[in-house]
Amino acid sequence: MEATYAQLAWIVPLAPLIAFLVLLAIGRQVNRHSAAVGVAATLVSFIFAVLVFVERLGAGTAYAWQDWDWLTFGGTPIGFGYEVNNLNALMLVIVSGVSLLVNLYSAGYMKGDPRYHVFFGYVALFTFSMLGLVLSSNLLELYVFWELVGVCSFLLIGFWYHKPEAKAAAKKAFIVTRIGDAGLLIAILILFWQAPYHDLSFTNLANAVAEGMIAPGILTLTAILIFVGAVGKSGQFPLHVWLPDAMEGPTPISALIHAATMVAAGVYLVARTFFIFEESAAALTVVAVVGAFTALFAATVGVAQTDIKRVLAYSTVSQLGYMMMALGVGAQVAAVFHLTTHAFFKALLFLAAGSVIHAVGKQDVGELGGLGRKMKVTAWTFGIGALALAGLFPLSGFWSKDAILTAALHKHAGYFMVGLVAAFFTAFYMARLFFLVFAGKPRSAYGHEPHESPAVMTVPLVILAALAVVSGFIYTPFNSWLGDWLTGAPAAEHANWTVILLSNLAALLGIGLGWLMYGKRSLDAEAVAARMGWLHKLVKNKYYIDELYRAVIVKPVKALGDLLHLADRFVVDGVVKLVAGGALFIGRVGTRMQNGQLQGYGLVSLLGLVLLMALLAGRRFFHVG
Repeated sequence: MEATYAQLAWIVPLAPLIAFLVLLAIGRQVNRHSAAVGVAATLVSFIFAVLVFVERLGAGTAYAWQDWDWLTFGGTPIGFGYEVNNLNALMLVIVSGVSLLVNLYSAGYMKGDPRYHVFFGYVALFTFSMLGLVLSSNLLELYVFWELVGVCSFLLIGFWYHKPEAKAAAKKAFIVTRIGDAGLLIAILILFWQAPYHDLSFTNLANAVAEGMIAPGILTLTAILIFVGAVGKSGQFPLHVWLPDAMEGPTPISALIHAATMVAAGVYLVARTFFIFEESAAALTVVAVVGAFTALFAATVGVAQTDIKRVLAYSTVSQLGYMMMALGVGAQVAAVFHLTTHAFFKALLFLAAGSVIHAVGKQDVGELGGLGRKMKVTAWTFGIGALALAGLFPLSGFWSKDAILTAALHKHAGYFMVGLVAAFFTAFYMARLFFLVFAGKPRSAYGHEPHESPAVMTVPLVILAALAVVSGFIYTPFNSWLGDWLTGAPAAEHANWTVILLSNLAALLGIGLGWLMYGKRSLDAEAVAARMGWLHKLVKNKYYIDELYRAVIVKPVKALGDLLHLADRFVVDGVVKLVAGGALFIGRVGTRMQNGQLQGYGLVSLLGLVLLMALLAGRRFFHVG
């Protein structure tokens, strides 16, 4: 099949880039129409992404264009281009589709913001960066877009920079993710020196690995370093601390970051370079262990959080842990499948949470309640997203989580048990969140009567809710289409009735316990928390990880910075001031000597002559000595 639309794939990232440039140039003049510019650009991206995706359904080999040598290093040209394969064709649809809905939703949510045009400009740049990352044909090009994604996240998390919390969150995200980025950069440098002809294209690297041209030890090292980069971007333990704080940004940005852009980049990176990980059992074990631990760790933290967006943030960390665990046990298709379904129901949950915040101006679940009667569309769509995240049959989250749990069971029973326990906690805190927000009676006075959000905000919720229901059927134990298409070979059987029954049971138990405690209230939640004592306090305070980092890393580094500042101020600046003062003194002395009196000039000349003769006379003495 001819790659007609694959040749036009460059239009997908180009459209939001043009939108960004337009808003940068004349944003103030078209401020009221900024949303239209953003929506139109992402609509163009989405249409072409769909065309590329449909074309890939019947295509064989990947299409690659790499005719522009944009960088020469030591005589080695490094190309700039793009590659279209089945994996990134799917990602193009997810990223552009979610971005389109976020732009549409933001038209209502951000209305009245004084920096309306700036917001949509940043979102356009963010979308361009992620789409460029997905289409990149080589690792160095991917890294450029990878860093641009980080810059955009900094701008958007700190969009409301007048809030100290937003500024702090933006800096935290930027600094923490840089740690992971350093690992990825080192991996790229190693592969540059090891790859044949220093070619960093994914095709060349895959061929080199397949032919055994790179030593196994090097592959293990680079795989782990690549994973370090993914840990930073995808908020995996121990670099997860930035992701919950990123909630200080506007809610539509939370949806974009958590569903389809920044955090998805880490999973995509590992999936894109999976041919390296496959050659190292040690690297896969590291990925699986970190992913499994993160899934359970974040799920337990989510149980005790009170901010609606932070609960969802920790659920993102947990679900990304599931994806990493799937990659670690070799289930690449299951990981990509869960990435797909998660994009829809997580975007839905964040946008529905934004609808709540937009309506009542509050996001602490202890101050909410009874909104289901006033905001029926938001409540129903949020409920669908919550059930999908909980993994309840037959919603999309069930099928993708089932695929991961089945693969985990085949690899090691320990991974399966961790995933099952995490699924129980996920179902519990989502039930808790739903009942506290939408059921019962308000627990505090609202500033105004709660009302449903406008259609421009609810229509994206309905679309995402529908996708959260149906998207799971592309890869079930009875339909292996996605696996067949992604791998180009018949997918492995993943029907396991034990897993299906246990995963549903875990979801039902979690939802049931949440209903008893926060819906029916037959169990006193406060009494249960009090009986748990220190354990509840530990979980509520997120295991004191932030405090530990502050004590062990932040304060010592800040103290070192203060010390260097003092050294710079008093030592370096002191020397500079001393030299400058000396030169100034000599200059002043010199100016005073220029008094126009011949006697003075004669005296200076005589003193100079005496000094010169003394030096000449002593030269022999010093030479002999």
